[in-house]
Amino acid sequence: MKYIEWFGTNFIGLFEAGAEVFKSFMTGIIPLLIVLLTFTNAIIALIGADKVENWVIKRSNNIFFRYTIMPILAVLLLTNPMCYTFGRFLKEEHKPAFYDATVSFVHPVTGIFPYANAGELFVFLGIADGVAKAGYNQGSLAARYFIAGIIVIFIRGIVTERITKFLTSRKANNKARGV
Repeated sequence: MKYIEWFGTNFIGLFEAGAEVFKSFMTGIIPLLIVLLTFTNAIIALIGADKVENWVIKRSNNIFFRYTIMPILAVLLLTNPMCYTFGRFLKEEHKPAFYDATVSFVHPVTGIFPYANAGELFVFLGIADGVAKAGYNQGSLAARYFIAGIIVIFIRGIVTERITKFLTSRKANNKARGV
């Protein structure tokens, strides 16, 4: 009987702890996420969606823009998972590399812009909590993640673009040879 009572008390305690975390999100991070997302959508509405789209299309021929600025804008403006739709502005041969760069940026952005990928926020907050307990600044961690993320997405975009070109030409050569 003692074990049943212990199980009942501790089992419900698990859900009580979950409810406390949920309450803290409702008064903390969720209002912040809503305000940041509203702000981003307001900026796009003020500029005009057509103007934003035309500006992106014109600049997508630049490799630096394509694998740094474009993924950053996509993640910040459209958030995860809609950010991948920014690839529609690109030529077919650039789409795999853009996707690779963008999917690689949805975690590093979380520390500074948590609304962009709320699913990853729990991972960042766990790491940030450890950093804070070690006596370091969480803002510094977020900034370093962001900068490292930009470097990584640029490298990944270039490498994936070259791999895509190699595989595409290889497939074309095999087709030409009848293989």
